[in-house]
Amino acid sequence: MLPQDVRQAGVTPDLWSGAGFAVAVAVLLIEAAWLVAGLPGEAVASDVGAIVVAGWATVACVGAARRHSSPLRRFWALLAATMGLAALGRMVWTAQRLGDDSLPHTPLVGALFTAGIVTGTAALLCSVAARGAIGRARAVLDGVIVGLSLIPIGWVLVFRDVATADLADPARTLGLLYPMLDLAQLTILVAVAGTVRPRWRPLTVIGASLVTRAVADAAYVSLVAHGEYTPGSPVDVCWPLSYLLVGAATRYPPPPGADEVDETAETPLPPRWRVALPYLPIGGAIVAVHLARRPDGQTPQVVLVTVMALLGVLAARQGLAANENLRLVARLRALAYTDQLTGLPNRPAFTRRLRRALRAGGPVAVLLLDLDGFKQVNDRFGHGTGDALLTGIAGRMRRVVGDDGTVARLGGDEFAVLVDASHQVRPEPLAERLLAALKPSEDEEEEVGGHTSASIGIAEYGPQHISHTDLLRDADIAMYAAKAAGKSAYRTCTAELREAAVSRAELIADLRRAIDEQELHLEFQPIVDLATGTVRSAEALVRWRHPRLGLLSPARFLPLAEETGLIVPIDRWVIHEACRAAATWRDRAPEATVAVNIAAAHLRRPDLIATVTEATAAAGLAPRALTLELTESALIDGSETVLDRLRQLRELGIRIAIDDFGTGYSSLSYLHRIPATELKIDRSFVARLGADARAYATVEMVTRLAGAFDLSVVAEGVETDGQHTAVTAIGCVQGQGWRYGRPTGLADLRATLLPAAPA
Repeated sequence: MLPQDVRQAGVTPDLWSGAGFAVAVAVLLIEAAWLVAGLPGEAVASDVGAIVVAGWATVACVGAARRHSSPLRRFWALLAATMGLAALGRMVWTAQRLGDDSLPHTPLVGALFTAGIVTGTAALLCSVAARGAIGRARAVLDGVIVGLSLIPIGWVLVFRDVATADLADPARTLGLLYPMLDLAQLTILVAVAGTVRPRWRPLTVIGASLVTRAVADAAYVSLVAHGEYTPGSPVDVCWPLSYLLVGAATRYPPPPGADEVDETAETPLPPRWRVALPYLPIGGAIVAVHLARRPDGQTPQVVLVTVMALLGVLAARQGLAANENLRLVARLRALAYTDQLTGLPNRPAFTRRLRRALRAGGPVAVLLLDLDGFKQVNDRFGHGTGDALLTGIAGRMRRVVGDDGTVARLGGDEFAVLVDASHQVRPEPLAERLLAALKPSEDEEEEVGGHTSASIGIAEYGPQHISHTDLLRDADIAMYAAKAAGKSAYRTCTAELREAAVSRAELIADLRRAIDEQELHLEFQPIVDLATGTVRSAEALVRWRHPRLGLLSPARFLPLAEETGLIVPIDRWVIHEACRAAATWRDRAPEATVAVNIAAAHLRRPDLIATVTEATAAAGLAPRALTLELTESALIDGSETVLDRLRQLRELGIRIAIDDFGTGYSSLSYLHRIPATELKIDRSFVARLGADARAYATVEMVTRLAGAFDLSVVAEGVETDGQHTAVTAIGCVQGQGWRYGRPTGLADLRATLLPAAPA
């Protein structure tokens, strides 16, 4: 029976294939017993056994060719031809041997067996393991190298002491070369199947057949060369055994995906032994050539011709290897200088072309393009959508720029265009064309799932630039200026922008050491109970006392801190210092709490809870005395992990305030999910109270909404008595603003705003 997966694949085998296999095995066993026992008619028994098994193997291969599709059909058809030629050659051999009672090393027999070797080799090159024309050519050359290398070795081991008169007949000599052809065929099999994992089982069985045949041919050649071979020797069993193994290989199912062979697929790297395989016998051949020399110094003609042929094949093999190396170098070069996603030149390629343009002289300009909001596209729709968007943008840039410049992708969502002396176009009009082309239509937005705008920075090479890095730096400065100007715009680098960028870089460097140098300090703004005027809390506000620039407001340095990631250590410092400060006023106002603003980046960090618990524990402050203020955008952008983190903080007793409520997403669904304790109405609504009825309605609505969610309300930015009266009438419980006190130091807060507790 065929294996189960063949039956499941719907393959209909020959009805008598199982019986044929059993008969072939029985014939082989009978022949082996007959020859070992030395019964009469050994030669006939040997011939008949080989013909029957070879005939059955032919039929089995034909059946396999009928069952399978291309390329397996060609593989099995060629093996069927090989087995048929073996059966026919053995018939002719038997007929001629019975005619003159000698070993029939005739041209006809030699032609039939040689044709079988050719068709067998062709079958191996058509197997599913063979990949590409070059791979097949390499396998054939490797096999020929091994076969030719073994001829001098075989001469020394077998024929050195045999009279050369016995080898005068060319047909006889060809027959004696069969072991070398067998090993060449085996080398080709190893070459085409050595890198395939998992290996297709029939190739292993056929490899065993080739090994068996090589052993039989080698033993036959040795016995004939020494005049010791007689038909019907036990070695004759090996040939039908090799045919039986070929027939047995037809009983295995095709490999997965045999019908979809991809000639362009990447070929796995071969193991080192496979690379060295064709060259290992050459060393033995060199030694054998030396040993084969006669006493008169002459080299046997067969060995000499073989060595010359070997040199020719080696030259062809090395030429093929050199060609492959050149193709590999070209491919590696293309990979090294091409962006794999978009097909554009990458950063190294762009840098090379830029340096070449600068050396050539003439006007050179760089347009640096960065996508606005691309990270949100990746986060919302996934990296597959982001990659599709990048590919589409690259195609648009190619079409817009055309022959006016060189487009490259520098990495991520950053692209560049090089305009040199060979391109007669000004960079500004080109930037306008790019911005117009990168605005997607509504249909394209729906297809991609999102879109981004672009900001472009332009830098033109001039005396102020020393190298290409200076030019790229200026383009980067201009690009950030375009982002700051509202995005979807372009800016050209000027001396003013360059100076501002230098100042910004210096400020970032100063900010990195501000904490260690104790340049940061806190001020506190009171939050009062509107009904009684009692201070209920104080918001900690960070300030920077710069040694050169003086006191800097948070708006001057906190955006830089968020861009550079410095906001996290600053937040940690503020939390610890605010907790220490709150601990000093708890003796005078036990119910007063402290509020601290938390950046979105810190909210997403898993160590936030540890930071808060360490700060309260170190200050001896109850967790309920600390309020963390978070903006709506930080909360809305948060994941389920962030929400779980907030729930853990609430379980510890930490209060959660939604800051600037009404200016962000204001999603009611998030109010259900966020474990908040209070809402802080943004100052922009409070500032319009009394002058804008809609602002009054908004504050009133938020106050009622907070009451429905059992949240307290803080009105921010209360500066006048009228605003105080309005928020009190609406029902706000607490207020914050200059009406109740400006941000001040801890000492002033204790002295003027926190009355002593009654005795």
